[in-house]
Amino acid sequence: MSDRERQGRASSSPPEGDARPALRRCISVDPQVFAAEHWSRRPLLSTAAELGGTFTDLLDLDAVDELLSTRGLRTPFLRIAKDGAVVDASRFTGSQGAGAEVADQVSSDSVLRLFAEGSTVVLQGLHRLWPPLIEFAGQLAADLGHPTQVNAYVTPPSSRGFSPHYDVHDVFVLQVAGEKHWTIHEPVLPDPLRTHPWTDRSAEVAAAAERAPVIDTVLRPGDALYLPRGYIHSAVALGGISAHLTIGVHSVTRWGAVESALDLVRTVAADDPELRGSLPLGVDLADPGTTTEDVAAVLSGLHRWLDRVDPAAVADALRARTWAQVRPAPVAPLAQSSAAAALDTDTALRVRPLLRVQLREPVGDRVALVAGRRTHDLPATTRPALAALLAAGELKVGDLPGLDAADQLTLARRLVTESIAIVPDARAGAPAGHDGCRDRGTGA
Repeated sequence: MSDRERQGRASSSPPEGDARPALRRCISVDPQVFAAEHWSRRPLLSTAAELGGTFTDLLDLDAVDELLSTRGLRTPFLRIAKDGAVVDASRFTGSQGAGAEVADQVSSDSVLRLFAEGSTVVLQGLHRLWPPLIEFAGQLAADLGHPTQVNAYVTPPSSRGFSPHYDVHDVFVLQVAGEKHWTIHEPVLPDPLRTHPWTDRSAEVAAAAERAPVIDTVLRPGDALYLPRGYIHSAVALGGISAHLTIGVHSVTRWGAVESALDLVRTVAADDPELRGSLPLGVDLADPGTTTEDVAAVLSGLHRWLDRVDPAAVADALRARTWAQVRPAPVAPLAQSSAAAALDTDTALRVRPLLRVQLREPVGDRVALVAGRRTHDLPATTRPALAALLAAGELKVGDLPGLDAADQLTLARRLVTESIAIVPDARAGAPAGHDGCRDRGTGA
């Protein structure tokens, strides 16, 4: 089993050996130094010479052309911007002929015209579209412990896509092609939340962009830049076509814990008859004085309920919110269905790569296995087998401890059909055999 596959299951602890392979591709310092000195604190510029490579295996200009011309791309997977403003989607989308009448498909000739006129092409959600970035974004999320997304910005020569602005999530900028001049300024609002868009502070942002920058540099292919949320930035392409990946990191924050705690209070406090009471007949809500006593009673009641909230319950709610935003590695439905039907005791089972899992203690004769956004209810007798598989990462069905052969197959079949485990290298329509496929290495 690879390091990547093991790391995807350890959401609450660092990857084994602190390998963090995707993160190491983005930073020129040790991950522990990055965590202590840069993460959510200050930017980090890393050059191609320091990183020792490029990012063209993740995306290149030919791949961009393929996505724009032959992949049936639809909005909102594409945005186009010109002079800091977003171009209306109707200018580059439409029905694409017989059998493809969906009205919001990208028109490659319209994109060509707009790009030639100086517009920036923004490919959004590439962590759901492009296989190398699906894998990389999933691994980076596992390395960081925070959800990720990937966009690509492709800019014609000497053009600016967006005005100076800040993001409400951290970003890694990976320069793929061409050169781009980046200017970075201190935040006007440190650690902004999603409720703090930069457009609400546009005058402050514009004023800050006139001050001395903290970073003023040209990114070239293979260079990388980390920006904590709130740092103001803008970029201008130099020379030829410039392309970079922006990996957005949706940081799990203390405010997320606040929201989780308030959600729990909202649920449990509804059991309080005093808080459910009606205000007096004829109350005048335009006069705050008429509701002062009621509001004070409500706040006092909420304090009481907040004091009763179990921190462990808040932490679990925060986990659930976060795990709902991250995706494990994709599965091949046809191949895995065929493999599940053909399981035997010599078939290898592998925990689904990058799946966040938590095996809980039994309650009575049942045990809960939390896998991503779902919780699976299983017989408590399966816990030793589940624990062994999660610890090893990969086991043969016949090596699942504590079960007889029939129960091993029953559990294995459920794990595969529920996408908790996979049969490595399974192929659609092929018998699973001893290794899950007829021809190893062919993929699904």
